[in-house]
Amino acid sequence: MRSSRRSEQGFGYLSVLIMVAFMGGGLAAFGEYYSHAAQREKEAELLFVGNEFRRAIGEYYESSPAGHNRYPQRLEDLLKDERFAFTRRYLRKIYPDPMTGTRDWGLVEAPEGGVMGVYSRSGAEPLKTGNFAARDLAFKDARRYQEWRFVHAPPPAPSTSPPGPTAQR
Repeated sequence: MRSSRRSEQGFGYLSVLIMVAFMGGGLAAFGEYYSHAAQREKEAELLFVGNEFRRAIGEYYESSPAGHNRYPQRLEDLLKDERFAFTRRYLRKIYPDPMTGTRDWGLVEAPEGGVMGVYSRSGAEPLKTGNFAARDLAFKDARRYQEWRFVHAPPPAPSTSPPGPTAQR
């Protein structure tokens, strides 16, 4: 009688250990899922905020007075453009980088001076590697968030050269 009671106690102990192991595995899986969900949310926010900067820089560039297009000298110029008789605003605030949590954006310098784009300073590896919007297709092969560069590219200048010869039939 004594030996059967001892074996029952061992079985109960083993059952509790197995249950704890399964619960630990489930919690670990949930933690990883939650972590990836949070990173995906930050990626979506980075895409939104980066494209807001790209749009604002483009509007600043295109609205330059008298056709002398130029980029803002700093991001703060997008908050209050005093080149006109009235103040124009392209952004309400300088958004923080969702990946780093700071307002310390990397700046893409324009060849003629000024800021033509921004990028995150985060060296983390992105989860998103495909299914980007057309304007963000260059991010497809990026290995780090630093490579997601939100740059305004001005439209090509119209050609002033005469048209070439046409083919004769």
